[in-house]
Amino acid sequence: MSRRGPLKSAVPSNIVSPVRRCSRTACGRPAVATLTYVYADSTAVLGPLATYAEPHCYDLCAEHSERLTAPRGWEVVRLADTSAPSRPSGDDLEALANAVREAARPQQRTAQAGGGNARGADPMEVARRGHLRVLRSPDS
Repeated sequence: MSRRGPLKSAVPSNIVSPVRRCSRTACGRPAVATLTYVYADSTAVLGPLATYAEPHCYDLCAEHSERLTAPRGWEVVRLADTSAPSRPSGDDLEALANAVREAARPQQRTAQAGGGNARGADPMEVARRGHLRVLRSPDS
């Protein structure tokens, strides 16, 4: 048995580009959108470029994403690009204020520090980590 070093590739690896490319054959343009098929609903979902390349999704360039058509009987759902920063809604600000208020409550801090059960006040609470709570589903 001969001892050989690591296998050498016949194709140099420096030709791999860090930019994700369009999945369409012979298209080398950069991908801007991700296409996913939901077979159970006969729906093709086209949204912003996914964070990671997934095996069952297709990255498309701008031209191919604009010209996308679905098979007969299928629906195409085009999700808006939400990459632009948006202003917080009133609900977001209220949730943040409630979280700050809850974290500042002295009786809950002393109950947690003393080993007491801070969950006793809310029967829906299952677990707690810091100021975040895990709540039981109303159906269960």
